[in-house]
Amino acid sequence: MYKKIDKEIIKKLERVVGERLICDPKKMYDYMGDEFADPSLKKTPEVVVQPKNTKEIADVLKLANEENIPVTPRGGGTGLCGGCVPLYGGIVLSLEKMNRVLEIDRNNMLAVVEAGVTLSDFYAEVEKAGLFFPPHPGEEGAQFGGLVSTNASGARAVKYGGIRNYIKGLEVVLPQGEAVTMGGKYMKSSTGYSLLNLIIGSEGTLGVITKAIISLLPKSPVVYTLIVPYDSLDDAITAVPEIRKKVLPLAVEFIESDVIPPTEDLLNKTWPCKGNAYLMIIVDGTSEEEVLGISEAIANICIKHNVRSLDDIAFADTKEKQQNILDIRSNIYSALKRGTIEILDITVPPARIVEYMAKVHEISAKYDTWLPTYGHAADGNVHTHLMKVGTKDGKLDEKETNGWEDKYPPARRELHEEAKKLGGIVSGEHGIGLSKMEYLPVFVESTQIELMKGIKKLFDPNNILNPGKIFCMGFNIS
Repeated sequence: MYKKIDKEIIKKLERVVGERLICDPKKMYDYMGDEFADPSLKKTPEVVVQPKNTKEIADVLKLANEENIPVTPRGGGTGLCGGCVPLYGGIVLSLEKMNRVLEIDRNNMLAVVEAGVTLSDFYAEVEKAGLFFPPHPGEEGAQFGGLVSTNASGARAVKYGGIRNYIKGLEVVLPQGEAVTMGGKYMKSSTGYSLLNLIIGSEGTLGVITKAIISLLPKSPVVYTLIVPYDSLDDAITAVPEIRKKVLPLAVEFIESDVIPPTEDLLNKTWPCKGNAYLMIIVDGTSEEEVLGISEAIANICIKHNVRSLDDIAFADTKEKQQNILDIRSNIYSALKRGTIEILDITVPPARIVEYMAKVHEISAKYDTWLPTYGHAADGNVHTHLMKVGTKDGKLDEKETNGWEDKYPPARRELHEEAKKLGGIVSGEHGIGLSKMEYLPVFVESTQIELMKGIKKLFDPNNILNPGKIFCMGFNIS
């Protein structure tokens, strides 16, 4: 069993981090979990430490490894699957004090950041330099350590890829307290196994990310956002493969209309057009002429798929209009959170979204429960909310759906079964964490899971680092 933290351990931690240590349970509330809606997936740590440099992290991990104390690395706490829940108490290691953008290297088009830098702060620094960081996972309070640990992506992945595509180097502290550097400021490497890519997406189970070297791109001078309304979600989604064959947008999102009013109400903002379903399409380019050409090609395809006319399509050609649309899309989860039991992160082959959505609607009717759904139409990543409430007059109903506790497990199971049939996977961008552990062996063959466990054992033989996430190793893994 893991060792409980006593007064002597607290004294040793104080010698490492000074006053940047929290022991008061009331002050540790914000460190009990992430944005996963189920309050049962929250645990109180025994202590929270806030190191300010790599050496302090190394000293904390060395102590924890020697004393057999579990350590849960924590970024911005914006995750959606319980990935930073301190399941066995122990130490929460918060990276919030390591929040410096260390360098914007314009010549090499790279940035060097500490793990606690938020996405919003990073965007601001990159924009000042006249450069562009494509991934937009949605929640701009997310920190880079967490973004890398979950291989986050978001809407723009269709053209530019996710976080993995932009990480060129990492500084990582291993569970035994040794800091190692993987990758660097070079663009190519064929030098042994890629430990760098192994750390990306490992959810804090193999090492603590302290710094990242990030690739940047030139900024596109012209960006348009198109909102295309449809009477039928099927028409909207079936247009996407044809769009992708013709052009490659920055992002293609599908949104069912029932999630818009609660989000408009939350933000006091207005969606630019009316329909039963929407495609949100973002296009970029080097000139107005290029982007207008791309937009026209997309509009013509959409009209072939039962958009009534060009006049129905909303064109957002200013930063203010685009930000209004992005704010509404990015805050759908916030608007629905009060009534959400769980948000799924299923990914299916993009051309099979129509089949998956048919099953969502079938299950919604079968269990008489609201299953609002939206997602990344061009990469197949679909987010279905399992809800305990419906809507009333465009707002979340105050009254809970009858019998939601009994409806939730079978509805959840059937949605995952459909994803499996369609050749999908359990998580596209949120990670496994705690909430999706039971489905890992459903979607991933046992041989692969055993290889993952072997890697975990090699990196972390005492199983102190974020234990109980992705898969269960147990306390004794010797």
